[in-house]
Amino acid sequence: MTDRHSSLHSAIESRTAQIGVIGLGYVGLPLVRTFVQAGFRCIGFDLDSRKVAKLAAGESYIGHLPDSWIKEMVSAGKFAATSDMSRLAEADAILICVPTPLTDSRDPDLSYVENTARQIAKSLRPGQLIVLESTTYPGTTRQIVLPILEAAGLKLGSDFFLAYSPEREDPGNPNFSTQRIPKVVGGADPLSGELANLLYSQAVVQTVPVENCEIAEACKILENVYRAVNIAMVNELKILFDRLNIDIWSVIAAAKTKPFGFQPFYPGPGLGGHCIPIDPFYLSWLARKHESPARFIELAGEINWEMPRYVVQKVSDALNDAAKPLRGSRVGILGVAYKKDVDDPRESPAFRIIEMLEDRGVVITYHDPHVPVLPKMRHYRVPDLQSSALTPEWLAAQDAVLIVTDHTAVDYSLVVKHSAVVIDTRNAARGTNVRRA
Repeated sequence: MTDRHSSLHSAIESRTAQIGVIGLGYVGLPLVRTFVQAGFRCIGFDLDSRKVAKLAAGESYIGHLPDSWIKEMVSAGKFAATSDMSRLAEADAILICVPTPLTDSRDPDLSYVENTARQIAKSLRPGQLIVLESTTYPGTTRQIVLPILEAAGLKLGSDFFLAYSPEREDPGNPNFSTQRIPKVVGGADPLSGELANLLYSQAVVQTVPVENCEIAEACKILENVYRAVNIAMVNELKILFDRLNIDIWSVIAAAKTKPFGFQPFYPGPGLGGHCIPIDPFYLSWLARKHESPARFIELAGEINWEMPRYVVQKVSDALNDAAKPLRGSRVGILGVAYKKDVDDPRESPAFRIIEMLEDRGVVITYHDPHVPVLPKMRHYRVPDLQSSALTPEWLAAQDAVLIVTDHTAVDYSLVVKHSAVVIDTRNAARGTNVRRA
């Protein structure tokens, strides 16, 4: 144990250590709140000056985080947001919560992680703990982040400390906020793991220390691949049962009455969010790199990736049954967020569906009570649209209404009553006579 380890250990225990969080999005900002509520002072770092300005003004840009909390923390001096990365030296622990997307060829894009590590290395000082939270493939922390940090001339375990702790954020889930979700923690060396475990134990309900950062990285991948594979299975069954004229929603409802050996997963228009659509491709990429087949994972990814195309075909079929061509028809999209009751559009299948429909000559409008304006997306051409009011007149003006996200605030009886055709990918209009994609 070094003097730097002892000093940081004491600062964490006394909660005098200052926490820096890089990336103030749907993962980073709730993490800030968790540590502030635990009694720590936090600095938030983000290159988006608009986010920094909003936070400085006490305004939230995430639906489930109220303005009142931000105003209170900022005015009390417990939280400050900045785009000045030189201030990283002020933090005793730095938590990295930056995106890990895919390239156009669906390979891992670690540019955000690498650039962030370089920014940290510029101001890295003895006695700091660095923790990567961004979802990634096993080996990233040790093989990518560590060499960048050590290039600054400091040594792991004696000068600075490094660990991995995967985020498990579930935006909009009222039962599991950040502080109520167990935190898996793995260090690049034993001292780093001990310090990271101590840090999170001050702020969350439970920590789960594991032997090293690779196990922690693989843990997050396993969690999300598990979900992706099971969703792919029900999506494939949805297509099969549709041809057999069997309602899969009724099948799942019956199956989940079994009190053991079955967990329900549900079909949908495609995967969305920051993890499940991406993580399987990270693992399959790693498998190819090590000349190990990952056919099961790749097949699941292919099935889920093709669901928007299946939905578009269902829209075409429904319009055809109404004696209308796809080209020139007006289709109203209900819900563009990636999951119900949140304002998070990341990787939402709605954007691929919109692009595919527009490519076929469809006139698109949309309604989403949580997403007032369609945001620009990395991989999709997004029309310049604002959310339409959910009125009988808007519904009646559409040749078809496509339910992509099943927000609770939507009156689905109103939708069914005033729409010529409804294609329901979420079973939101259950109990009504609608075509389900």
